[in-house]
Amino acid sequence: MELRHLHYFVAVAECEHVTRAAERLHVSQPPVSRAIRELEAMLGLALFTRTKQRLKLTPAGRWLLDDARAALAGAQEFTQRARALALGEAGQLQIGYVDGAMHSGVLGQHLRKFRAERPEVSVELRALRSGEQIDALRSGAIDVGMLYTPNLEDAGIATRKLLSDKLVLVMSLDDPLAMRRRIAPGDLDGRPWVALPRSFNPQWRERLLRWCAEAGFQPDVRYETAQLATVLGLVEAGVGLAFVQASAARVAHPGLCFRPLPWWHHTVDIWLAWRTPNPSPLLARFLAVNGLKA
Repeated sequence: MELRHLHYFVAVAECEHVTRAAERLHVSQPPVSRAIRELEAMLGLALFTRTKQRLKLTPAGRWLLDDARAALAGAQEFTQRARALALGEAGQLQIGYVDGAMHSGVLGQHLRKFRAERPEVSVELRALRSGEQIDALRSGAIDVGMLYTPNLEDAGIATRKLLSDKLVLVMSLDDPLAMRRRIAPGDLDGRPWVALPRSFNPQWRERLLRWCAEAGFQPDVRYETAQLATVLGLVEAGVGLAFVQASAARVAHPGLCFRPLPWWHHTVDIWLAWRTPNPSPLLARFLAVNGLKA
């Protein structure tokens, strides 16, 4: 059975005449008559009776007419939904992100632009570490990721830097350093520190310690946590100092002091990553509305 059989059946049922049904369908009469005979043969039922040059539905035909209409409406809806998917106007976009993308506002900025143009598209956000996002991109578990500096030579993954977020010193307002007009590297030497766990990102820990040594001080890392909110909570409690992205100060923290250091020029970079080549229409639209090329 094909959709044309149902189209012809509904048209004949509503027109009660094969010729008029053919005119409505913009086809000749023979294909309509043939389709009705084929449908009756496939179903093993008589769908029409002829009465004074009109075709009237049999009880079985009347019973099946609403089902035929529903099937045609479902097929039309299916076609419309498929067309919308092909044009990037519907579906679901899976986005991975790191905390820094959320706190900096860069994730919200991209979502706001996309939402304004594609309000019918649903978005699923998944909090994943940078390495997990690369794996998820390769497997197709996410469509696009916002992550910390990736391997720029990763085959099959396209990247674009979105933001360089300057690292600033954060301390409790009760810390004596909070009252200092100037903070020198020596003031930080040996001070208790809150940092990312080494196991979470060994490269980042080594990079941080190298930067500190080059600046002329050595932090005493006593507390480790992967959550920015926990970092800020520990610092506010006075257990140590930390470097965090400047964007963390966008949210009010009454017990904390954020201080940029003129001699400290390091940043945390947020990148966008997606699979190549041939991204989905939905992803291509997400990139386009944010000024990026797939």
